[in-house]
Amino acid sequence: MNLSELTTESADPRFAEIDTMSVGDLAAAMNAADTTVPAAVAAALPSITTAIEATAARMEAGGRLVYVGAGTPGRLGVLDASECPPTFSTPPEQVFAIIAGGESAIVSPCEGAEDDEEAGAAAVDAAQVGPLDTVVGIASSGRTPYVLAAVRRARELGALTVGLSCNTGAPLSAAAGHAIEVLVGPEVISGSTRLKAGTAQKLVLNMFSTIVMVRLGKTYGNLMVDVKASNGKLRERAVRMVRTITGAGRDEALAALDANGFNVKQAVVATRFDLPPREAAARLAAAGGRLRAALGELS
Repeated sequence: MNLSELTTESADPRFAEIDTMSVGDLAAAMNAADTTVPAAVAAALPSITTAIEATAARMEAGGRLVYVGAGTPGRLGVLDASECPPTFSTPPEQVFAIIAGGESAIVSPCEGAEDDEEAGAAAVDAAQVGPLDTVVGIASSGRTPYVLAAVRRARELGALTVGLSCNTGAPLSAAAGHAIEVLVGPEVISGSTRLKAGTAQKLVLNMFSTIVMVRLGKTYGNLMVDVKASNGKLRERAVRMVRTITGAGRDEALAALDANGFNVKQAVVATRFDLPPREAAARLAAAGGRLRAALGELS
């Protein structure tokens, strides 16, 4: 493996003496470097958009979104997937992550696991990946053996495959059906891709899960109406959403939520049309769970 060919492994001469810099100067230098990441993501938006559109279509048909990564990219996949159930009330198996080395690698680094090609392919088989699923391989270098093997196996099984890397012409781009290359350049600390590359990957994964869920009707406008109201803050947020959408008073909104199991969308439908819970649920189901459609606001 010739790391000298990888931009993410290059040394930026601007940061050659960071060990002699003051804390303030070093913080400013890192912040300046980080400001370049959004522009790198913007340059990749056409490929990001195409991949998300294809993913949303498969998930609309019942498919799953699966992230695969090792080290920092793997942990970022775990993070993004773990946010979907509380934010959008998705079942845990609809969006999930596979990380090299297994769950223990989330908190205890298992760096050697990234070289295990057989384990990468086996993990995809164990997840029973199929034609409706989307597998997003995440690797800063674009050449991590575990991730490459997982993406290749997923493609063999008919899944939609996406390769997210931070180098141009990456092997992962060739292995996947959709290539996303976010070229962030050398890191402040050479090769420490948890920095700009990690930030870029986080931004792209935010887009993936959020936009797919919006396309699946998980929001009403910019309100997270499928939120799982599992604590005081989220219950209060649910009350505010019902009030915002329906114009109901606090007591009316709270009563509707109580009657409808704190399901925001169902409570909104029940309030808007003065329906009992069962009829509100039926109207929402007939609209495919899309609140705007259930309210008759789509042509």
